[in-house]
Amino acid sequence: MQYRKFGNSNWMVSVLGMGCMRLPIIDNDSSRIDEPEAIRLIHRAIEGGINYFDTAYPYHNGNSEVILGKALKDGLRQKVRIATKMPVWKIETYDDFDLCFNEQLEKLQTDYIDFYLLHGLRKTRWEKVRDLNVLEWVRRVKSDGRIGQIGFSFHDQYPVLKTIVDEYNGWDFCQIQYNFIDIDEQAGTAGLHYAAQKGLAVVIMEPLLGGRLANPPESINEIWKSYPIQKSPVEWSLQWLWNQPEVTVVLSGMSTFQQLEENLVYADKARVNSLNQQDLDLIQKVREKYIESTPIPCTKCEYCQPCPNDVKIPLIFEIFNKGAMIDNWGQARFRYGQLQPNELASNCVYCLQCEEVCPQNIPISQWLDTIEEVFVENKSYVDVDKPAQRR
Repeated sequence: MQYRKFGNSNWMVSVLGMGCMRLPIIDNDSSRIDEPEAIRLIHRAIEGGINYFDTAYPYHNGNSEVILGKALKDGLRQKVRIATKMPVWKIETYDDFDLCFNEQLEKLQTDYIDFYLLHGLRKTRWEKVRDLNVLEWVRRVKSDGRIGQIGFSFHDQYPVLKTIVDEYNGWDFCQIQYNFIDIDEQAGTAGLHYAAQKGLAVVIMEPLLGGRLANPPESINEIWKSYPIQKSPVEWSLQWLWNQPEVTVVLSGMSTFQQLEENLVYADKARVNSLNQQDLDLIQKVREKYIESTPIPCTKCEYCQPCPNDVKIPLIFEIFNKGAMIDNWGQARFRYGQLQPNELASNCVYCLQCEEVCPQNIPISQWLDTIEEVFVENKSYVDVDKPAQRR
C-alpha cells in the first residue's frame, strides 16, 4: 500500500480508501447488509493497509454506519480513521446539526469523527446550511474534540466549488466525483487543482463511475486490448487518478473480496507521474470513444442560456448524455431529479429561441421532449424517438 500526505496535516493516508456505500448485501436489498461478510471485508481491508473508511448517514438506508461501528470494535477503531457526512438535506434548524451528529456517533460507537463532511453540497444546499450557521457549529465541535477535520462532498459545477472553498478558510479537505470521463464535469480537473492549491486534501469518489468503467462495451475493450501494455480497465482508471499529485485518496466501493484484493495490488503500484505520454494518449482515446457514444452533440457553449423559462439546457443534456454513455439511466434519472422544478425540460414552451442560436443546430425542444419521456415517464431510451417529435 502506498500512502500520501493528507492535505496540510502530517497524517499519511492510504491511496486507496474504502467506500462503505456498496457493502455486500442480502437478496439485492441495499438496506440488508450481509453483516458477517461486510465485517470480514472491512477487516481484510485494514490488513491490506487501508486506513481511510468513508461512510454517510443515508448509505444502505442508514445501516452502513452501524456496520462500520461494529467492525471497528476491539481496538481497530484506533488503527484507522473514519469519514462520515452530515445529511444537510435533513437540516432545518441549528439544533438539527447536533441531533444528526449525535445519532451518527451512536451508530458508529465512537465519541469522535476523524473526518466530517457536509454531504452533497451544491449551491442551494451550501447557502441553506451556511445561513443556519453551520460554520459556527463546526468551530464548536472541532474545539471540543468531536471532529478532527472538516470538509464537504460536492455535486455541482466548478464555480460553485470555488465559492464554497473561498467562503471558509477552515476547510481541511473536500470530496469530488472525478475520473477520466469527468474532467470537465462537476468540479472536474479545475476543481481538483483549485482545492489542492488551497491546501485541501482531495478525496476522489466515483473513480469508476459506479463500476461502469470496469465493464466497458466491446468497442472500448478493443482500444484497451490494442495497447502493448495490458492492464484491466479498473487498473488504468485508478492509475490515471493516482498519477496526479493533487489526488490524495481514491475511494472504492468494494463489495467482494476479489474487488478488494485486485485493488490492493493496484494501490501498491500507485505513483505520481507513473504514466507516460503514450499511456495518457491511450486513456484519452478511450475517453473520446465514450464521448462519441453520446447522442446529443452539445458542446456546453451555453449560447442557449439563459432560457426565457429557466430550463437548464446544457446541464440537462449533460445528464442525458452521461446516462447514454455508460448505460446507467437510473443514475441519470436521480441526477435529473435533483434539479429545481423550474429548471426541468417540462418547462420548455417551444419558443425555439435556443435553436436559433445553437451552433450545433441541435433540435433542442425535441430532445427535451425525449428527455421528459425517459426521465419522467420512465420509458426506455431504446423505445422512444430520438429526438421525440414536438407535442
